[in-house]
Amino acid sequence: MLCTVVADATSGEILHEDGDCRTRVTPASTFKIPLAIMGFEDGILKGVHEPLLQIKAGEPDWGGKAWKEPTDPQRWMKYSVVWYSQRITAAMGYRRFAAQVKAFDYGNADVSGDRGQGNALKRSWISSSLKISPVEQAGFLRRLLAGDLPVSREAVEQTIAIVETNDAAGWIVHGKTGSAFPRRKDGSFDRTRGWGWYVGWVTKGDRTYTFARLDQDERREEITGGLRAREKFLAAWSGLADSIAR
Repeated sequence: MLCTVVADATSGEILHEDGDCRTRVTPASTFKIPLAIMGFEDGILKGVHEPLLQIKAGEPDWGGKAWKEPTDPQRWMKYSVVWYSQRITAAMGYRRFAAQVKAFDYGNADVSGDRGQGNALKRSWISSSLKISPVEQAGFLRRLLAGDLPVSREAVEQTIAIVETNDAAGWIVHGKTGSAFPRRKDGSFDRTRGWGWYVGWVTKGDRTYTFARLDQDERREEITGGLRAREKFLAAWSGLADSIAR
């Protein structure tokens, strides 16, 4: 584990910080949360199941069978379908996309992509220019829940509706995974050092906390880092919640 951070969703006070939670890395598929808000705000996304889109030839299909199926916003979030993200950014256009990321004060807000590659709208958030720290992830999610982002409440509520939920010892956990690999100096991916994110918020009664967990592998793994980060966070949450309450 690189970091686990938990913050009060109302005050933003950090209640638990373990590990290096201040260094920025790629957000990978956790970026789907802010991207969903943008999509709903601009009317590109219209509801939990609309629009329903089909993959096109040449679009990313390395996510397996799930990425080749017709995809709506809910499936996009659940299966982290990259080509669906790219449809949203393409519909926004670079200027609008970059302006929204900056307005959200999201990490370093750099969506320029890989230098000289012209891929800002395709992968700037995947092992590329856009970077964010775990502490910043928790802060962004607090602003989302508090209605402090420069978007309509409807866009936020529609986004919340498509974020997956899990139960952890009576707490409802809303979260998004993310997985990616660091780049070597030659631009290739170091698949032995994969990152795994799990970010979101937990609620029980009148208590709500935002959180971010970031892991980094020491060897190549079969299961993606994000899925493993999620399972580890859910398994540890009960004890962590108890320690915060003391």
